[in-house]
Amino acid sequence: MTHDPGKPDTCEDPPRNELSAAEARARILAAVKPVAERERLALGDALGRVIAAEVPSPIDVPGHTNSAVDGYALRGDELADGARFEIAGRALAGHPFDGKMLPGTCVAITTGAAVPGGADTVVMQEDTDARDTDVVIRRACGRGDNVRQAGEDIPAGGIIARASDRITPPLLGVLASLGLGAVEVCGRPRVAVFSTGDEIREPGEPLPRGCVYDSNRYTLRALLAGSGVETIDLGLIPDDREQLRHALTEAAAVSDAILTSGGVSVGEADFIKEILAELGTVAFWKLAIKPGRPLTFGTLGKSLFFGLPGNPVAAMVTFLQFVQPALEKLSGATPQPPVRLRARCRDRLRKRPGRREFQRAILTRDNSGRLEVALTGRQGSGVLTSMSLANCLIVLTEEQESIDPGTEVGVELLPWATIATVHSS
Repeated sequence: MTHDPGKPDTCEDPPRNELSAAEARARILAAVKPVAERERLALGDALGRVIAAEVPSPIDVPGHTNSAVDGYALRGDELADGARFEIAGRALAGHPFDGKMLPGTCVAITTGAAVPGGADTVVMQEDTDARDTDVVIRRACGRGDNVRQAGEDIPAGGIIARASDRITPPLLGVLASLGLGAVEVCGRPRVAVFSTGDEIREPGEPLPRGCVYDSNRYTLRALLAGSGVETIDLGLIPDDREQLRHALTEAAAVSDAILTSGGVSVGEADFIKEILAELGTVAFWKLAIKPGRPLTFGTLGKSLFFGLPGNPVAAMVTFLQFVQPALEKLSGATPQPPVRLRARCRDRLRKRPGRREFQRAILTRDNSGRLEVALTGRQGSGVLTSMSLANCLIVLTEEQESIDPGTEVGVELLPWATIATVHSS
């Protein structure tokens, strides 16, 4: 369904019997069961996937006691300012010293090289005066300094990843450091997505009077692309009961979750909720939030169903607040609450108590480093440009009223926000 971007959203009292955002999130997550499939992936293909079972380390990391600096390996109990040591040889990374260290001797060593047997300390090169055959200690360090012990980072048998951990670039590096060529991960959830409405047209097609181009499906597909799921695009479905019934039945047969946008309110041609009640279950369909009040959640066979609002901003907000956590759990990960910052608001925000509101805004820093936030412009739920300009959402809780300029407010960064968009003003 469409929305007139020229018409501002009103500040009416929220109707009763609407579910709070917190309760809706809790009910959704309670209904989600992670996908049962597992697969073993080559390490290079596993970035972003979720670990299926804990991963113990097969080796010590580091695998040998080694030097943290370039310098000289020796016995720490022989150290003193001005002490002289005969250089018995050299130890390079990948080329250990295999000779015998006698009292009064040292081994020249590079960073990462194995510390020779008998040595327990490395003196930094810059704290010595070296000649061809011996070295004099100008400044003694402590016994055991500049040495990294075998297993200091990860001991053999230590758990370095647990089920539900998502594989980030650093974790991928840790797995590689253990010599693991493959890892067992949870299967990717399959998410079917389609848009509804007789007025919706595909971008690139002619646009008859009274019709609009489908932005929601493209936005949702982009959001899904960053969620680690497999997306099944079912296209545009007109406001026809039988076609919608067929689309929902087809989607439920091939997916773990279904996303639609539009057709979930109380309009004459809004059939989605009615068909869902016939074929599956409707858990709730009205929330005390703005934008995004007409969000339908339920089940269809083994699939979760999310009927998102047709207004573009409302569809994005409800995806981020409710669908994204569900997909995290569906993927086998543990959903985390969004990180909330505090910032001084530059604008006056109109609000009445009773519902949670999300307003599009830009977060910046003033010259003293303090976070400030300002609206991106008109906040109608059909004004998509105000979302494209935003790097955050101002979150006004149910009990809050209108906000005066200068008041601190809660702020959640949007997934596409970068440090470049949080700049000094």
